[in-house]
Amino acid sequence: MTEYEGKNVVITGGSSGVGFATAKLFAGGGARVLITGRTQATLDAALEQLGDNAVAVRGDVASLSDVDALADRAQAEFGLVDVLFVNAGVTRAAPFESMSERVYDDLFAINAKGAYFTVQKFVPLLREGGGVVLTTSVANVKGLPMVGAYAASKAALRSMTRSLARELLPRRIRVNAVSPGPIDSGILEKSMPKDAADQTRAQMTANNPMLRFGDSAEVAKAVAFLAFDATYTTGAELPVDGGASQL
Repeated sequence: MTEYEGKNVVITGGSSGVGFATAKLFAGGGARVLITGRTQATLDAALEQLGDNAVAVRGDVASLSDVDALADRAQAEFGLVDVLFVNAGVTRAAPFESMSERVYDDLFAINAKGAYFTVQKFVPLLREGGGVVLTTSVANVKGLPMVGAYAASKAALRSMTRSLARELLPRRIRVNAVSPGPIDSGILEKSMPKDAADQTRAQMTANNPMLRFGDSAEVAKAVAFLAFDATYTTGAELPVDGGASQL
């Protein structure tokens, strides 16, 4: 496949889950892809699967010096960037009464501040007519227990999507968001003990209108649409959630 041949794509949080599935879709279609992540072993494993079209940079979007270094590397590798997929994020679950300041700050530093400044640093590198896609969450429109701080950080991203879309219109850069619902990306298992993860999975499956989890590849297709095909769309959020936010 050569659908994306000649295109340059940067994906933060691209070594696993939705980010990796999107990197695989783009690289498989001929694009050159730069992925980021915080764990070198995970990045190395991703590169083995992505092949020669991919480059990996270890970094944390909560660190603005790492974001600067990422932009410098992207410029050195690509010159100009066609698509920036701002996907790096973390999930933390805790009752409101026991949420700690440290966890709250981590959520906003990575999910909100990191995303905001990643876009800021990449604007000079984005090709005219390029696309930015941010990953929000069904949690930003649902009153879900245990994830209030996480949901708030993703709601901040939804607001940024509109504001950045307006501000970047003069550069002809489109900014949109993809909003995943329950996705079988492994994030539940990473964020909570196995028993709790199994119970949460069963409950979320039963509550979903489509009675299933989505696949990371299904989100990747939505990202590709927003990145390249939705040429008359900006400031929008596309739900990929089995109908959870709509029905």
